[in-house]
Amino acid sequence: MRLLFRQRMFSWFDSYDVYDEAGNTVFTVQGHLDWGHRLHIHDSYGNHIATVRQRVLTMLSKFEFFIGGEKLGELHRKLTLFRPQYEIEFNGWHVEGDVMGWDYQVVNAQGNLVATISKELFHLTDHYVLDIIDPRDALCVLMLVISIDAEKCSNS
Repeated sequence: MRLLFRQRMFSWFDSYDVYDEAGNTVFTVQGHLDWGHRLHIHDSYGNHIATVRQRVLTMLSKFEFFIGGEKLGELHRKLTLFRPQYEIEFNGWHVEGDVMGWDYQVVNAQGNLVATISKELFHLTDHYVLDIIDPRDALCVLMLVISIDAEKCSNS
């Protein structure tokens, strides 16, 4: 399954649209005022389905994931020198990026590929391509991409 993740150009807070290959809106993401990033994910019908919230006052970036009001887990950046790495504390996934921090691979605890995330360059806003092996993982992969993008934005 391939999803196209595009940041909206004119918005007060982080806002994104997520499309399938046919150009249909699958998810929308809307940022809200909070200490740190707080992003709400809506399905194609406008129903709120998940939230990504940044924990502030931590040494390395941490983001909490909520689905249906219940905390699913969190993502935190690992201390590394060259390649960005993230640990996900809820499903055993691991995220590792390239040296430039534009392309990422998500693997499960057995080392199998879950998704690849590639940042498209030469756009005025952030654009990512998400290639997801199992469509049931789409929401969790989207929450990862939102967190990584917000973390990069906070550190810039």
